[in-house]
Amino acid sequence: MKPEPISKSIDVDLIRADFPILQRETSPGVPLVYLDNAATSQKPLSVIEAMNAYYRKYNSNVHRGIHTLSEEATVAYEKARARIAEFIGASSWQEIVFTRNATEAFNLLAHSWGRTKLTRGDRILLTEMEHHANIVPWQMLAAELEVILDFVPISEDGKLNLEQYRVLLGKGPKLVGFTQMSNVLGTINPVKEMTTLAHEAGAIVVVDGAQSVPHMPVNVVEDDVDFLAFSSHKMLGPTGIGVLYGKKDLLAEMPPFLGGGDMIKRVELTGFTTNEAPYKFEAGTPAIAEAIGLGVAIDYLDSLGMESVRAHEREMVTYAMERLEEVPGVVVLGPKAEARGGVTSFTFQGAHPHDVAQVLDEYGIAVRAGHHCAMPVHQRFGVLATTRASYYIYNTTSEVDSLIEALYRVQELFG
Repeated sequence: MKPEPISKSIDVDLIRADFPILQRETSPGVPLVYLDNAATSQKPLSVIEAMNAYYRKYNSNVHRGIHTLSEEATVAYEKARARIAEFIGASSWQEIVFTRNATEAFNLLAHSWGRTKLTRGDRILLTEMEHHANIVPWQMLAAELEVILDFVPISEDGKLNLEQYRVLLGKGPKLVGFTQMSNVLGTINPVKEMTTLAHEAGAIVVVDGAQSVPHMPVNVVEDDVDFLAFSSHKMLGPTGIGVLYGKKDLLAEMPPFLGGGDMIKRVELTGFTTNEAPYKFEAGTPAIAEAIGLGVAIDYLDSLGMESVRAHEREMVTYAMERLEEVPGVVVLGPKAEARGGVTSFTFQGAHPHDVAQVLDEYGIAVRAGHHCAMPVHQRFGVLATTRASYYIYNTTSEVDSLIEALYRVQELFG
């Protein structure tokens, strides 16, 4: 893995002051320690205020109105789309499709691309470390069209087996889908290398960026990915909105996902003419306030610099893994700190993950327990579930210390 660029450090104390929720206590005298960022991130005041301003000052529908409020809403909504395109290095705002979340983006692809481009006997290549969102839509499609699914295995070190990846590419898949960063293992996959190999094999590439886009620099043109999906709520933005990036020529070939208003140019009783991308995939009134909030979240991340965001998380996960190794009975899944993002999923001998999470909650520590919508990853390592602590820009090493202290309490209780 290439060394990452030297970055300025971020002022965590200054950042924490921007997040109102971090000032609360979960019970009297117990401050919140939020370590569930892989599930959803907290929101800075600037995002909250931007959405509030929309509802207070220019709440209106977009695109179809010619009055002042509608025009102001449309400008703000489309400005957010342009900011997203810039943030991920897209060539055009027309390559940014708003969805409800990353999951809907994958379903859109399976419906609009898969049902028109795949036939019986075609192959799709995924990996064992995928989130269910990038497995189940393709399984549904495979059952309908009799398409064959292959899976790249995970090696013992928590990384993808790239030798097997090359072998499976030899079977001629039409589509290759993989996560840039595992939400369980934290593994960061070599997107550019994998995309180049997939294109040489004649496949298009779908990347799950839900865990990567919020945490590291991502450039879709440099990596030459065909599609990329991610969600707002994991990157300081609101829930209810996600993004599908797609190369313009590929989006142009795809039929609409849903029918209704805004995705059409003309409707008659005998038929309809679709709008151009991205609008042909955005039926009905969109999540306007949420798009505006996402745009402001991107402004916030840009003000920090994504290299600096990544550098801070490397420091956090390195420290966290060192401390977790101290706790008897704790086993962290996945690769070493230098090869992962800010995620540590672990088992605790003698204690179920749900019990671990419940004890941690008594100390104000919010973590996730379960299979994290990635059951095949857990099956690969022979466990039913894990406890996951995940880190972001506002987390501190002292919060990791609080986590470790609470885990020692778990050990006392469950022995």
